[in-house]
Amino acid sequence: MKCFCLIAFLATVIAQSYSDLGVEATSSDGFVSRNGVQFILDGKPFYANGFNAYWLTYEATDPDTRFKITYALQNATCHGLTIARTWGFRDGGYRALQTAPGSYDELTFKGMDFAIAEAKRLGIKMIITFVNNYSDFGGRKQYVDWAKSKGLNVSSDDDFYTNPLIKQYYKNHVKTMVNRVNTFTKVAYKDEPAIMGWELMNEPHCRADPSGKTLTAWITGMASYVKSLDSKHLLTTGLEGFYGDSSPQKKNSLNPAAANVLGTDFIANHNLDTIDFASVHSYPDLWFPNLDEKSRLDFLKNWLEGHLEDAQNILKKPLILGEFGKPSNTPGYTQAQRDAVFNVTFDTIYASAQKDGPAAGALFWHLISDGMNNFKDALAIVLSDKTSTVNIIGQQSRKLRLIGGKRKLNRKIKT
Repeated sequence: MKCFCLIAFLATVIAQSYSDLGVEATSSDGFVSRNGVQFILDGKPFYANGFNAYWLTYEATDPDTRFKITYALQNATCHGLTIARTWGFRDGGYRALQTAPGSYDELTFKGMDFAIAEAKRLGIKMIITFVNNYSDFGGRKQYVDWAKSKGLNVSSDDDFYTNPLIKQYYKNHVKTMVNRVNTFTKVAYKDEPAIMGWELMNEPHCRADPSGKTLTAWITGMASYVKSLDSKHLLTTGLEGFYGDSSPQKKNSLNPAAANVLGTDFIANHNLDTIDFASVHSYPDLWFPNLDEKSRLDFLKNWLEGHLEDAQNILKKPLILGEFGKPSNTPGYTQAQRDAVFNVTFDTIYASAQKDGPAAGALFWHLISDGMNNFKDALAIVLSDKTSTVNIIGQQSRKLRLIGGKRKLNRKIKT
């Protein structure tokens, strides 16, 4: 508790110094860019070993709990982590960011400002997601409900992708986000190098059109819109990576059967000039609850290698494993099983990176701080617990940093 009090004090001092001086935080890092299948930062390959922390804005909304952001991010940097993926939304409900279409709670927005400012100060890049596929924290359902309240005849959450008013609501949110001027750093989000990139949606699905064409059309339009407002940042989809009609062989061999009705297409959804890198998630325990542990690990390895092959040969873009983990409530769970999931994941990423391949890194789900019991679940990881899994995370960071620090850019790739 004494440590928490100290961090809380430091976070308050930091926030006050930003406010009083009106200056940028001290990170000198530039924007992350892309060259072929590699990310580049400050002239060197950049590898994204990191984590998800969807709760950053929520906790930073209250100045009294901002120390949790500082503590979590400091712990992350101590373990060599370089990327934080977080929500750029909370549509309606308690501590909403967007309280109604185009209306925002300034206190919540200041919470997001603080999270970005702290990430910048500590040298962590961020991937920020614009909306949720699910109803958690509002998501597509909230946008559809807002349209219903205006008298529109919309009957499905999938109308999110086709209804003109709802699409405009989304565009308005994107515009508000990228043009936001951080109250701590005085830098607009679209000009902020601490933001590595944007994500169109967290795990988009469209069951109304299993062919994937509706979702591809939406991604095409919205990706172009984001780029028209912000050309400095990278952009991805937020997909889990389920294959569609453009890859019938992998759709049959790799997809969980339930994924074939979700209307996504890994290749078609990413094979756009406006999409800078590929997004994949992996949860074999949730997708195949009846498989044994070895079969799930085999699937994980094949899943990653299959997507890396396509990122290299078809998409010709970097790939980030945006979410993965091992739930502690899996029947028969042991710490060794979680370690095995992290080892298979990291070994596959590292093997690709060693060969100048498209594997840019993996972001585990999810990081919390000590005492954050309200966010603790079967996938939560506390870095200060110093478990064997935490040691594996640190080892991967060191290995990737050595590759990025020593390797020169491939001269065959234009810079």
